[in-house]
Amino acid sequence: MSTPAVASLVLLVEGDETRWACLSAALKGWGYEVASAASEAEALALCTQGWPDIVLCSGAISGLDFCRAFRARSEARRSYFILLADSQEGAVDCTLDAGANDVLLQPAGLPELRARLMAGARFLAMQRELTQKNQLITETLDILRQVHARIDKDLVEAKKFQQSLLRERYRAMEGGNLSMMLRSAGHVGGDLVGYFPVRPGVVGLFGLDVSGHGISSALMTARLAGYLSAATPDQNLALTLSPGGTYAARPPGEVIAELNDLVLHEMETEHYFTLMLAIADLTTGEVTVAQAGHPHPALLRSDGRVEQSGTGGFPVGLLSGVGFEDYKLQMAPGDRLLILSDGVTECPDPGGEMLGEEGLARMLGELRRFSGPAMLSALVWKLSEFAGNRDFPDDVSGILLEYQGEG
Repeated sequence: MSTPAVASLVLLVEGDETRWACLSAALKGWGYEVASAASEAEALALCTQGWPDIVLCSGAISGLDFCRAFRARSEARRSYFILLADSQEGAVDCTLDAGANDVLLQPAGLPELRARLMAGARFLAMQRELTQKNQLITETLDILRQVHARIDKDLVEAKKFQQSLLRERYRAMEGGNLSMMLRSAGHVGGDLVGYFPVRPGVVGLFGLDVSGHGISSALMTARLAGYLSAATPDQNLALTLSPGGTYAARPPGEVIAELNDLVLHEMETEHYFTLMLAIADLTTGEVTVAQAGHPHPALLRSDGRVEQSGTGGFPVGLLSGVGFEDYKLQMAPGDRLLILSDGVTECPDPGGEMLGEEGLARMLGELRRFSGPAMLSALVWKLSEFAGNRDFPDDVSGILLEYQGEG
């Protein structure tokens, strides 16, 4: 049986010349390279010239002391130490405590010694293989950390871009004021709220929530934002150009139906989204709304009553040929309209119970004294308190219209 190359160098520490000659000859016959020392000091000096794979040390030359001195050097962890000990009570325990890997009680035959050497060779082979694998794992983790750092940096930039889609958090207009919030559950999310002017005194409002989380949802959100853009009215699906060169609002349900066709037939995506699209006339207080799976709007009346109703509807991008109905809301001066994502009503408390519409109504009643962005911030604070001050499991977004009426 050949000896593995991993255990090619044996340091033989033996002061008895007769035993040294016998052991040295046997080791060389088995294919080992042998370095010999007759004392502890000589053996340690040899280790500085080349570190042995296996140490075979006789207990007759203070083997325990040499084992301790040998193990005190950091390089010693790479070697397998066999001590040839006398057959006396406690010899094995003392030897192992000193740092030896194996003890061969004397007298012992050469076949047994060879078996112990082969065991040591297998141990070293496994140890070095484990070291190599650990090194590979360490290098892989370093690469993953670098990749994660780059991804994290990209996600931070993506979040900045997504937040930039919400161009304004507050907008004062003739007849009413708009406030908006967008809080992603992760780096980036699938929620978006916004508005676009139609004509003086008329404004479009929308809240949408793309399925899923992360970059793909955020990319879908960014694309949809272009279809309801305030910056480029000629590309806004909710607007139509009149012969006189001015823009007019299309029926919201018709717009959502067109978006549904676009998603199903022109976009290669597995995402769908909920949407609420509203056209608010700030001169009359009339709001025309179409709902596609988005939570019902919350109408907070000036007397404190909270009304939540709507048509419900299917999310956009699920079924072909479905219709989306328009319905009307009538606001009076002092009323407030809230379009919120389901991250609000479906927010769970520590016991898993969702806030729901009734919980939202109670919460809005408690926040009556707030207005504008402060009301939305207070809503997030109350929602966090409801959730037990834990991170929200879903994106939270909302747009608030405070109707003042004609001045």
